[in-house]
Amino acid sequence: MNHNDRRIAFAALGVALLASIALWFTTSPDAAQQDAAPSVAHRGQGRRSAVVHYADIPTRPKPETFPFDPNTADSTQLLRLGLQPWQVRNIYKYRARGGIYRKKEDFARLYGLTVKDYRRLEPYIRISSDYLPASTLLGDKDTRTYETSETRSNEAYPRKIDSTQHIVLNTADTTELRKVPGIGPYYAARIYRYGQRLGGYVSVDQLDEIDDLPPEAKKYFVVRDAHPQQLNVNLLTLQQLRKHPYINFYQAKAIVDYRRLHGNLKSLQDLRLSKDFPPEVIERLTPYVTF
Repeated sequence: MNHNDRRIAFAALGVALLASIALWFTTSPDAAQQDAAPSVAHRGQGRRSAVVHYADIPTRPKPETFPFDPNTADSTQLLRLGLQPWQVRNIYKYRARGGIYRKKEDFARLYGLTVKDYRRLEPYIRISSDYLPASTLLGDKDTRTYETSETRSNEAYPRKIDSTQHIVLNTADTTELRKVPGIGPYYAARIYRYGQRLGGYVSVDQLDEIDDLPPEAKKYFVVRDAHPQQLNVNLLTLQQLRKHPYINFYQAKAIVDYRRLHGNLKSLQDLRLSKDFPPEVIERLTPYVTF
């Protein structure tokens, strides 16, 4: 290769080298980062948009409180009370199987219901008298199928007492109770059954605890020599304790927990620090417990 050819070859190599350097600079990491910057910014905008989207999701409405009957309340009412949809479905299934809430404490058995929720709802639970056993209505419709004798007639329609006479509440049966003005077979059965559940009346004022009982009927009743049946709170189980009208689930649990942690109770005053046993509850329950 002569001198001119070598000069041409070196010039070509120099041009190629310069072209390579220029190409390298155009594809450097800095340039790549600059190209990528808009994408990163775009993703950042996407994240900000996502945050705004989730913030716009509406929260569950605040639970309401109002009187309701768990035997008849519809799904809208139950949801407004703050119950979860699956709890509402369980209530519907329970009612569809023939289940009935006969007292407030029955509602505490709802699966997933917390102590806090039950205490919030308990004052608003109203159990209709329509859900009492149908046997309490026997005699209200037609009792004229009695015999013609005067004895049978008096049994179907006992003569009412006057304002100077009284019925001893703890010893009267349903026939005696029906002699009180305003008391028919329905209320006579309820008075008698409630006395059985209590273990005996200690005051006529306890009749106020029977829903819808005519208040004017109280003046015909007296309580004499009250000796109510007493519960040994140191021996009975939780389920046995809660059968008494004056002991709910949480009070029975407090008694059982006290026995487990501290031993036998010596007085109801041992429970005075429990929020489930305020002074009025202790006073009302005292005649019905023993230790």
